[in-house]
Amino acid sequence: MTLNINKRLKKSFNHKRIHRLMRITGLKSVIRRKKRRYVKANPQQVAENLLNREFKAENINQKWLTDVTEFKYGNSKAYLSAIIDLYDKSIVSYVLGHSNNNRLVFKTLDKALENNPGAAPMIHSDRGFQVRQEVA
Repeated sequence: MTLNINKRLKKSFNHKRIHRLMRITGLKSVIRRKKRRYVKANPQQVAENLLNREFKAENINQKWLTDVTEFKYGNSKAYLSAIIDLYDKSIVSYVLGHSNNNRLVFKTLDKALENNPGAAPMIHSDRGFQVRQEVA
């Protein structure tokens, strides 16, 4: 209000004077509550924590970790879904995509199992929205 009045009248009034005039005329500012941009949801199914922060594996293809990372370039985004083996911290498979969805994660998993036939690892994720969406 102070900025607006000072600009329109091309004079400089103190903010205290503006506040006093607003109080006399009954003008009050309206402060809107911030809208929530997310919906809080409780997971319907919670997986047991089998990894239990033991980030070491005794054998290859015993424990795999997966996650999706977003990269921004220009006005576009790219998503990298990767799986690493905890035994030697090597990348088992990765897939790049333009959308962050279940298909990206499943392609990565299919590629990892194709490159490692007979592997039956424990797969750990951060339970991102792709995983929660599939469980629900």
